[in-house]
Amino acid sequence: MKFEPIKHYYRTQLRWTTERKGILRCEDKPDIPVACAPEFGGHPGIWSPEDLFVGAVEVCTMTTFLWLAAMKKITIRSYESEARGTAQMSEGALRFTSIHIKVRIGILDEGDRPEIEKILQEISKWCLISKSIDSEVRIEPEIFVAVIREGNNTIL
Repeated sequence: MKFEPIKHYYRTQLRWTTERKGILRCEDKPDIPVACAPEFGGHPGIWSPEDLFVGAVEVCTMTTFLWLAAMKKITIRSYESEARGTAQMSEGALRFTSIHIKVRIGILDEGDRPEIEKILQEISKWCLISKSIDSEVRIEPEIFVAVIREGNNTIL
């Protein structure tokens, strides 16, 4: 029996609207207004390819982390991140050289910390977007035991 390699296809459509702006579409998803970044003569307040690129790495990092945590049956109380991509001249061209992601993860049990740290180190092996780019992706985690207060009660 011959097996075909796994292939997934992702399709988008882009329609220019005016100036350096357009509408990015993907079936069954909300449209995204897009534009050239202001530093390249574009428009502030509209998603640029650069924003989407950094955001794609950040979202893939989160979803990969959550998938790996679920596989190990670790309950996550919260996850927040902030990403900063650095674009600079490198090898004769302007390119993203690094993406730095600061992650805050709330866990229920301090005993889960070592496994969470291990998962964070494994993300680079599994994150499709990070594996598909040539930029360095660095994750800076802050892990804490989440305490939730409801009225006068503390819930861990």
